Amino acid sequence: MKVAIVHDWLTNYGGAETFVELLLTIYPDADIYTLVYDKKKMKGHFEGLNIHTSRLQKLPMASKIYTKLLKFMPKAFESFDLSGYDLVICSSSSCAKGVIVPPYIPQIAYIHSPMRYAWDLYFDYKKRSGRLTRFFMDKWMPEIRLWDYISSQRIDTIVANSKYIARRIKKFWNRDAKVIYSPVNVERFYPDFSKPREDFYVAYSRLVPYKRIDLAISAIKGTGRKLKVIGAGSEEEKLKELAKGDPNIEFLGRAPDEVLRGNLQRCKAMIFCAEEDFGLAPVEAQACGCPVIAFGRGGATETVLADKTGVFFEKQETESLKNAIERFENLHEKGSFKDEAIVKHALTFSREQFVKQFTAAVEETRKRVCGSVKPDEDHSFIE
Repeated sequence: MKVAIVHDWLTNYGGAETFVELLLTIYPDADIYTLVYDKKKMKGHFEGLNIHTSRLQKLPMASKIYTKLLKFMPKAFESFDLSGYDLVICSSSSCAKGVIVPPYIPQIAYIHSPMRYAWDLYFDYKKRSGRLTRFFMDKWMPEIRLWDYISSQRIDTIVANSKYIARRIKKFWNRDAKVIYSPVNVERFYPDFSKPREDFYVAYSRLVPYKRIDLAISAIKGTGRKLKVIGAGSEEEKLKELAKGDPNIEFLGRAPDEVLRGNLQRCKAMIFCAEEDFGLAPVEAQACGCPVIAFGRGGATETVLADKTGVFFEKQETESLKNAIERFENLHEKGSFKDEAIVKHALTFSREQFVKQFTAAVEETRKRVCGSVKPDEDHSFIE
């Protein structure tokens, strides 16, 4: 079976890229189609594979400016010729799901999120943007939304990574989605029960605005508690300035797996402030036996068990998080969080479970599509 995997872009290694690697364990001979590909930043991943990039790859500094090219993304993805494949799988939080696939080829899209910046986070992105960007957002976004909706109607089967995302898909695209949770990689994240928990917290993610690492810093700063921030991104310098003057807040940068894993195996808890679509980081932390202090909205509410594997805070505000940390520490003193129980819960998001459910969804789609339309059928109405 000849398979094409379509992914938004390969420019940084994160949760969506680990998902593509997982798909490649199921379909190792698949070709990859993507908007742009940064070989240097993806070093060690996807090497030696047949990767097709769009015409936008030819632009100078394409892998750095691609986020500014939203207007041109629909056409870029629609230009891919996928007519020679037996199955097309899309991994999408932007425009990848909008490829044009012949009706006799099954297309299944795993949706990490409908475009945040086009729909429910539009006004947040607009507030943080400069005057020129805001001008083009007003000018182009209605057209982008229309394309996003229309292209969603072409997909044979939509899979959401959480109930939260399934709800957004229904609201913005009026499509029903099957929920299959992303799995945790137990080869990268696992406990070390020989290591005692130490008195520090961890916040790790890409350092970008919506991850709200600033909340973790603001809640910890000046309290005498210790925080290790792991990750890199556009907000790094701003966050370091925010933490300035508190020696208990440490930035470790983009740490290798062994450093990240070691800190999750030893820290008191991970602080997770984002409203995520699914949020793999809390599951990865729990796989290390680490409890999570999480914002109580989005995918985290489906992966963290309140007062058993972590606690929630209600508002993305410093005081709300501070109160949650106090509540967590009270429960921690009472022995409410057991590493073994936390790991057991994390393993319900297993790779085996995902593969079983996803391959079943693929087979159901193939039977439904391939049994209805054949490529050699003549549907022409023109004589």
